Amino acid sequence: MVTAHPLPEGFTEIEVFAIGTALLVEALLGFCLNGLTIISFRKIKELRTPSNLLVLSVALADCGICINAFIAAFSSFLRYWPYGSDGCQIHGFHGFLTALASISSSAAVAWDRYHHYCTRSRLQWSTAASMMVFAWLFAAFWSMMPLLGWGEYDYEPLRTCCTLDYSKGDRNYVTFLFALSTFNFMIPGFIIMTAYQSIHQKFRKTGHFKFNTGLPLKTLVICWGPYCLLCSYAAVENVMFIPPKYRMIPALIAKTVPTVDAFVYALGNENYRGGIWQFLTGQKIEKAEVDNKTK
Repeated sequence: MVTAHPLPEGFTEIEVFAIGTALLVEALLGFCLNGLTIISFRKIKELRTPSNLLVLSVALADCGICINAFIAAFSSFLRYWPYGSDGCQIHGFHGFLTALASISSSAAVAWDRYHHYCTRSRLQWSTAASMMVFAWLFAAFWSMMPLLGWGEYDYEPLRTCCTLDYSKGDRNYVTFLFALSTFNFMIPGFIIMTAYQSIHQKFRKTGHFKFNTGLPLKTLVICWGPYCLLCSYAAVENVMFIPPKYRMIPALIAKTVPTVDAFVYALGNENYRGGIWQFLTGQKIEKAEVDNKTK
């Protein structure tokens, strides 16, 4: 007979099951939507443009977040982390790598759209590829730091997945968090905000609003904001007084990013959506050229 592992401290049976189910649903939905984005880019020639390469980068990063969530969901149903301390470090690194790459790639899309709509300059393949590579290398650099001693990866409150350890709140954590949030949240957020504000002004002059310019920034703030707020509060106060189940909520909200991004950057893109439809049905896209406009 298989012995069930004890419940993580601070959680009931239904809460552990609910968290595992939420992670599984988020992972499945996000992986399917972003997988469709990736396959459509590969199969539909009209979608293979420099601008859409940046959308592809977002989708690849978001698929990585979904894989990370799959592992966390499986462990949640087991009630424990089965992969040991080394597995925890790998899981934490992988989660940070894909999350930071997603944010950086979203900022790259914003930068491209600004030039597309405001300066009418066309993105070249070499520039798009360089931006994509930089986004991933930049994410890899910051994700590697906790493995090298600046910051630390450890178990989340449920103890079935791993992330940045904010429980200590020591100087090592504070300095890493400050640098991490500046370069990977504030600066990308500033780029996204200013880019779409400029696009919004351009749309107002023409009277033709081609997409919701406020949605990308709202996505960044709503999905990643609670997690950043929790980590920032941990830098000045001990957050361990907050019940573990409540400390899991920001992580669950962050895991919705892949699904939301798919609607913002691929399914919300009129022409990319047409390419996905062509892939699914075989019906040709009406427009011969697919740009990075959204509806």
